[in-house]
Order: sequence, then structure tokens, then C-alpha cells
Amino acid sequence: NSDYSPHVVKHPRLDSTSHPFMSPPVIRMPPPNQPDRAVASSSRLDYDRYYSSPYSRPHPPESPTSSQIYLSDQIVELFEACRQQPSDLARKEMCRSRLQQDINRVYAVARLYLTGSSMNELGCRSSDADLCLVIKGNVSKAASLLFSLLPVYIEKTQLIRAKVPILRFREKGSNLEFDLNVNNTVGIRNTFLLRAYSYADRRIKPMILVVKKWARHHQINDASKGTLSSYTLVLMVLNYLQTRKEPVIPSLQMDYPECFNPFVDVDLVPEGPKRIPPYISRNQAPLGELLLGFLEYYAIHFRWDKYVISVREAQVLPKTNSQQWKNKYICVEEPFERNNVARAVHEKAKFDAIRAQFAESFHILKQRRDLNSILPIRDIITKESSMR
Repeated sequence: NSDYSPHVVKHPRLDSTSHPFMSPPVIRMPPPNQPDRAVASSSRLDYDRYYSSPYSRPHPPESPTSSQIYLSDQIVELFEACRQQPSDLARKEMCRSRLQQDINRVYAVARLYLTGSSMNELGCRSSDADLCLVIKGNVSKAASLLFSLLPVYIEKTQLIRAKVPILRFREKGSNLEFDLNVNNTVGIRNTFLLRAYSYADRRIKPMILVVKKWARHHQINDASKGTLSSYTLVLMVLNYLQTRKEPVIPSLQMDYPECFNPFVDVDLVPEGPKRIPPYISRNQAPLGELLLGFLEYYAIHFRWDKYVISVREAQVLPKTNSQQWKNKYICVEEPFERNNVARAVHEKAKFDAIRAQFAESFHILKQRRDLNSILPIRDIITKESSMR
């Protein structure tokens, strides 16, 4: 939905015909010496079509090995089965529109944004929907209004007290859950920054989805339990892709500062990514190679004690003695506020568990070249399908 705007309360038209992964399926056999597995042919894509850029490529990639193709195909299969569908986004947008209309009857200046993975194109079918209510003036009045409106068509409300308080609720008659915050405008800005990155290269979305599924499966993707938030994981993936000898993606904030001005009115934020032209990377490494490299990079090469991960600058920055970086186990810079989004990892035992999981998964995947060795693909697909 490229025309997203919080001012639009009617249901938007969602067109899936232009999706870059929509192509005729083919059946891809495992490489030699790999165990024969049943694969979902409905999610198979022709390898050459999938990796050919829609734009002219300056340097054609080297021919991938059979194991790279097989691992890449597994990643694409998981992505196709789990990625958010246009119909999923439409349901979330319909509820947002209804809430927007009800709020505006009493509080005309309020704006309600759909944020997070639902809007940045990095979500799954089972992803909850994040909402940000932007208001000026009396916040308490707006909060009281919300509580008076929500029970009409939602259930199981819960107030989560955190640095940014969240009102969690579920739409009646479905299992669609929402997390609503008030005036957390940086969440709107980073939503559309990540949305721009998700369209910068067609390998971004499947790469991030499989990393989030891997981290969740190995129990290192829960900030409330002292591990990595999904947002932190996304920034780690992007920075890894930015810092290759031949980068997969650039820093969009540095290349197009006018599109991501941190001081621009929040109502204009969704317009920024629309002005960014396509990026053509010389790095055309297969998805399987990139995933293996991601695990290796954070398991072996990255110096957690020395550097800060910065997507904003497309590099790693030396740690300073400032309060936000000093004595922190993992340092990942928020691209707008420039604070540490990995601050939830504050126990050495949790940090050690995260590093150990990167190392273990890297060595297993390097040896077997089979995504099933670190992630139960079929179980995840089955669970994802049953949730919607």
C-alpha cells in the first residue's frame, strides 16, 4: 500500500500483482548427497528469475553452487509461506480506519498510524499490529476517550507499563491483536525507514524473516526476557548487509537525508520513501550465502566489546564512554534517536547465550547447508498457517 496515510480512513486498495516474488512456481530438487525432503512446490521460484534484478545489473554474479541454491530455496519457501499477505494488511487497516473515525468524532486533531512490521513489509501472517496515536494537547483526555471507545469492538484489553506504555487489545471475532502507544513518533519514523530498506533489495525481506524466525525458535528474540527485540535483529541484519566488502545496501539516511529528516512533521513521514530511486547492488550473493555469512559475522568476526552497530552510517562505530554505550553488552544505534535499542540485554548470561547461539547455528549450517538443521521449517509453516 504505497499510498498509506493516517488521514485516509476508507479501506485502501491493495494490489498484489506487482509483488516481486509473484512468479510461476517450479520444483527444485535437493543437491547431491542431501536427504530427500518434501518441499512445497507452491512456494518455489525459478532461481534465475528470483535473483535477476528488475534493473540492469552492472556485474552478473558468479554461478551459485547447488547447496547455495538449495539453502536459498528453503529461505524463499519459508518467506512465501509466512510473509504477511495483502489481505492481512487490509484487516489491520480496516480496524485502524474504524478507530481513526471514532476518535476523530470527539478528538479531531488526533491521527492514528499503523506502524511496525505490519507497515514496514517485514512482518509475518501471525504478526500483531502496532498502532501509534499522535495527539497534541491533553493526553489524559485522549486516553480516557480510548478506554470509552475500545470496548465496543475489542476485547482482552491490557495495559503494559513500560518506558513507552502500551495498550494491548484484540479485535472481537478474530485473533488479531493490537499494541497501541501514544505519541511514540520515532516508531513512525523508523517504520518508514525500514519500509524503504525492505524495498531496496529483494533479498531483504526473506533474509530478515528467516533471521527473526531463527531467533524466536532459539529463544533469543524477546526483549522482555533480556534478549534481542525484533527491531534490534532487523538493524543487525541491515548493518551486516551494509558492511560487506561489496555492500548489499547503502545507508539510505546518508544518501537521501531529505527523505528521512528527523524533524519533518510526522504527517509527512510516509512520503519520504516514495522519492527514493531503486538501488542496484554489485553484490548479488545468494540468500543462503548471506544467511551463513550473517551468522558467521556475529559469531566470530564482530567485536561486541569494541563497536556500536550503526545502520544510520552504514558502518560500525567505536564505543565511547557515554552512558548509553559504556558497559553495555550489545550496542545497536536507533537510527533517529541514536540511543541503544539493545539495552534490554543487560545480563552477561543472556549475552553469552546469544553469542553461543550464533556460533552453534553457524557451525551447524556451514556443515549441513540445510535450513532444517537450525530451524524446523515445516513446523513453523504449519503453525503460521493455523494462526490466520
